[in-house]
Amino acid sequence: MISKKMRPLVENNSAIRVMFEEGKRLAGLYGAENVFDFSLGNPNVPAPAAVNRAIADVLREEDSVAVHGYMSNAGFSDTRTAVADSLNRRFGTNLKEGNIVMISGAAGGLNAVLKAILDPGDEVVTFAPYFLEYRNYVANYEARLLEVPPDTETFQPDADALGTMITGKTRAVLINNPNNPTGVIYPEEAIIRIAEVLREKEQAYGHAIYLISDEPYRELAYEGAQVPFVTRYYADAIVVYSFSKSLSLPGERIGYVAVNPRCPDAETMVNMCGQISRGTGHNCPPSLVQLAVARVIDQTADLSVYERNRNLLYPALQELGFTCVKPGGTFYIFPKALEEDAKAFCQKALRYDLVLVPGDTFGAPGYFRMAYCIDTEKVERSLPAFRKFVEAEYHS
Repeated sequence: MISKKMRPLVENNSAIRVMFEEGKRLAGLYGAENVFDFSLGNPNVPAPAAVNRAIADVLREEDSVAVHGYMSNAGFSDTRTAVADSLNRRFGTNLKEGNIVMISGAAGGLNAVLKAILDPGDEVVTFAPYFLEYRNYVANYEARLLEVPPDTETFQPDADALGTMITGKTRAVLINNPNNPTGVIYPEEAIIRIAEVLREKEQAYGHAIYLISDEPYRELAYEGAQVPFVTRYYADAIVVYSFSKSLSLPGERIGYVAVNPRCPDAETMVNMCGQISRGTGHNCPPSLVQLAVARVIDQTADLSVYERNRNLLYPALQELGFTCVKPGGTFYIFPKALEEDAKAFCQKALRYDLVLVPGDTFGAPGYFRMAYCIDTEKVERSLPAFRKFVEAEYHS
């Protein structure tokens, strides 16, 4: 018998993956070069050459048994220290090795943190639109995800609305900055206001309410925009990070959890995340790439490609009549569909070889997401297809 608890996960298959598979089907029929697949956030720029050199250097210089063997639950000491030192240099924090847990990507980090803080019946609050897997992650631990309705004018977090949704059952507020699917950056003033609300509610309810910041797109910020590092603004703050986007390493599954040293439960949280990683079968995050990223900790791939793609898409979509907030980072844009039913809109787009993802499962019906981490020339070639789609379906 299949688990009753897991049936909804299968039945509600990720909208992103559904459209990705549809894109693959179309590519098989018409050729990949003729299908404009904006479904999956899979980086299309290569990892820096320094990453490949670091991997080769680790294999050449380090003891093979140590490189490919087990390590402490929280990861290699040198890698954890390198992460802490890098964050301290960049953000003026006071992190140490003992505040860092190496983990199998941001998804693994979020699940470890949520398992560490949630009991059945607890609540986590997030701002819509949000990364669609959050609902599954929270449900893994028999808790509830509550959504603050989106401000569709700006897609910025509404701290006042957040305050009305926090109850005695709230254990965490989960943010994604820069945001997937909108591409907006939550600025310093937004984080300060969220922190004020959470401190007030912690005092009112007499227990910690964690601010969990999911930050795999931190380095994808355009025009000099700064992504606030939340531990500077709130004591009970936890940052979850992945190198998948900054170094174009999504398949390597390597990231970290950073727990604020000012958090009263910091040491327990770090130890618990390491034990949870082991207890859920994700112990020992990939050793080779863990050692390699420590050597290239402050480098990134050539992320300018994504800003160039944004600068092509955003004005073109506006010219075609789409309403959308200009992304400040990531490689996503989140326009309003040209009809109320975004699922129907995305199905119609397939007739024109445009693979788009409806926004319903992101908590924003009526919108759709585009992942523009594709070749720039393909972005350019997609614009006539968009024009044909809009004129044929909505202006005829």
